[in-house]
Amino acid sequence: MQLAFYFDSSACSGCKACQVACKDKHNLEVGRLWRRVYEVSGGEWTHAGDAWQTTAYAYHLSIACNHCEVPICSQVCPTNAIYKRSDGIVLIDSGRCIGCKYCSWACPYGALQYNPTDGVMTKCTFCFDEIDAGNPPVCVSACPMRVLDYGDRQELELSHREAKSPYPLPDTDLTNPALVITPHRWLERAGAGDKITNREEIFTQPDNAQGKS
Repeated sequence: MQLAFYFDSSACSGCKACQVACKDKHNLEVGRLWRRVYEVSGGEWTHAGDAWQTTAYAYHLSIACNHCEVPICSQVCPTNAIYKRSDGIVLIDSGRCIGCKYCSWACPYGALQYNPTDGVMTKCTFCFDEIDAGNPPVCVSACPMRVLDYGDRQELELSHREAKSPYPLPDTDLTNPALVITPHRWLERAGAGDKITNREEIFTQPDNAQGKS
């Protein structure tokens, strides 16, 4: 079994309730985000006679650790502190972590976050304690638009239309992330002019500056 997150980009309002719920549950200080909501925009306004025409658009992506089927963070960890449970959840053994940050440099999603107080790496735990108790992750339960969900990856892929590697996410072939995304209708417009418009909010740690500008 491989647990996965599902995200419906077509209906996300960008309210960041998922991000706030995650920070609240895990008591994350300012600058450490286990779930981040990307704001992506593109297009332009053009003058056509007496009128203005636009191709402008925007969409959101709510992204956490994707608990990849091939977790490269685990492969590069020199102390074997990062491991997978039988249900596919990837976790960090803080007792073995030495805070070297190799995992954060390797992760193409910038999911690994350094805790300067404890000197160890941290990340989304899929709220495994909630799952073990029969509850959904707090990001899922907090979403007012119900665009976040979770479940067995194969079942999610069968029941939802899926977008592969939507901008600004890297190619899924790198780590085979356990993430299923229904695309926003404007995702097909994505191109070289796209911008992450909230970079300062998302890339709060120097080692997590992944993403295209």
